[in-house]
Amino acid sequence: MRRLAVLALVLALAACGQRAKLSPPPGKALPVAAYGADAQADADTLLTPPPQAAPERSVELRKRSEDRTEDPFDLPPPE
Repeated sequence: MRRLAVLALVLALAACGQRAKLSPPPGKALPVAAYGADAQADADTLLTPPPQAAPERSVELRKRSEDRTEDPFDLPPPE
């Protein structure tokens, strides 16, 4: 019985995904264009994160262990 309930819950959650194109609800409009914008953005543009939201990694990962440089701010805890 418990397995059936869990299976029903999983199937119900799996059916919640929407694959249709996003659009504003009937009778509503998209937000007003930002100050200085040339045109009103559509839903896909508003959902695309800017590059600053997910920046590329700009640092190479270390291939082997290396000695750390001296840190003048690495002080022992006060007694």
